[in-house]
Amino acid sequence: MPTLHDLSFAALLAQQDTQNPFVMLLPILVIGVLFYVLMIRPEKRRRSEVTQMQEGLKKNDRVVTIGGIIGTVVNTSPATGEVTIRVDDSNNTRLRMVRSSISRVLGDEKSVDSGSDQP
Repeated sequence: MPTLHDLSFAALLAQQDTQNPFVMLLPILVIGVLFYVLMIRPEKRRRSEVTQMQEGLKKNDRVVTIGGIIGTVVNTSPATGEVTIRVDDSNNTRLRMVRSSISRVLGDEKSVDSGSDQP
């Protein structure tokens, strides 16, 4: 005589056989959507912001290169993708580099200092 445990196991097997195979793929799809929303989309947004910053470089912008060199933009060449920066004012040392090697533009130090509460 079948026990209650055997009946419930048989019911589970019967239910699993009639289950739609697309329902089994649902967790994988949810993980894929979460991966896109949490990992890929923010990275694309960050890349587009960096590209926009690099394309918007203009003369007298203070910049930091990927290598950590701080300088001031002297000349930009959109056709070749090169940027010339001045790294030393005393002897006018200049470096030519590709535009993609600029990691960020430094803000205006005066506006940062004026926002502080110090007298």
